[in-house]
Amino acid sequence: MSRKLRLDAVLIQAFIAGALSFSHLHDLAQAAGQDGWKAWAYPISVDLLLVAAWRRMRTTADNRAAWVWFVIALAASLGANIATAGLLDLEAVPAWLRILVAGWPALAFLGGTLLAHAPTTPEPPHPNPAPTAAPVPEPAEDITVERTPDPAPELQPAAAPTPASVPVLAVPPALLDHARKVADTHHATTGSRIDSATLRARLGIPAPLADAITAQLA
Repeated sequence: MSRKLRLDAVLIQAFIAGALSFSHLHDLAQAAGQDGWKAWAYPISVDLLLVAAWRRMRTTADNRAAWVWFVIALAASLGANIATAGLLDLEAVPAWLRILVAGWPALAFLGGTLLAHAPTTPEPPHPNPAPTAAPVPEPAEDITVERTPDPAPELQPAAAPTPASVPVLAVPPALLDHARKVADTHHATTGSRIDSATLRARLGIPAPLADAITAQLA
């Protein structure tokens, strides 16, 4: 019950403050030579700039520009309240004040445009839970690669030489088991067997070692 009473009191206070400020802005604009509907448009313009600056401050991290325009609009509202409190002769408004009142629409339009079209700082994306991936092996230089010696030249037939065979690389068992898991995952996802280039990209290993692992997985 007390919370509802406090909320109603705040709303009533806001309504009174807004109505008085609106009236003071209207009276000042009318005294500065803006008669008719133009005098009523000035308080609306000031209030809209206040609201736009406040909303901008709540929706972006870099709100320095929004604070500048909020202070300008607040100064216009407070200035009208003070000026119409008997400190200014509304029958003889000075020329500088007439200039400020006449130039306010352009200033308010500039502020509203900058606030509306300034880039908004994006919120950091929420991280999506990802499946736990198997540990990636160390870089290729940490893997011991053994090469079998090439066949002796004298053992190759002289009449019909055969092309040199691809050196067979010794694959560590741990790396072979991890490669088999990666290949099984690729097959379950794409429906096709993993090729040497894809395996090399997934494991970050040299091409010869990827070819040797692919041959053993076939």
